[in-house]
Amino acid sequence: MFDHAAVPPVRTAMPGSPGARTAAAGTKGGPPGWPDRVPPPGVRGWQPAVASWLLDLCPPDYRGHAVLRRHPVALAWLAELHVQAQVEAMRQAYRTVRVDLAEVLPDGTIDALLVCLEHEGLRLRAAQRSIVLVREALDGNVFVERL
Repeated sequence: MFDHAAVPPVRTAMPGSPGARTAAAGTKGGPPGWPDRVPPPGVRGWQPAVASWLLDLCPPDYRGHAVLRRHPVALAWLAELHVQAQVEAMRQAYRTVRVDLAEVLPDGTIDALLVCLEHEGLRLRAAQRSIVLVREALDGNVFVERL
């Protein structure tokens, strides 16, 4: 569920390889699935933007921990776990909403709620894919454009 727009994985090149040089020179907005608000890897200031974007995916209290801003790899790992848990919660809600709330909600509300859960699930799945790309970039992988 929530996998309607599955995107094939993006190939990466090792730093220093010929593909890495062409990818670093030509990317404008990052690979497909890269977060819109984050400059592509290698651009000045991309890591603080990544940290801000990742913190937006996490509970607000995470902003109070300086270690997460200093170490975006740790923040990306934590955000991935958090979003994964949210996806599972959306799936559980989608499976059980008719049984759990059918008697307490007015007619037609369940269908609207199912649409809401589906949209939220798709947003979270897109965030999961983006986090994977961010983690790869933080690990030093360079994205290579496909022909």
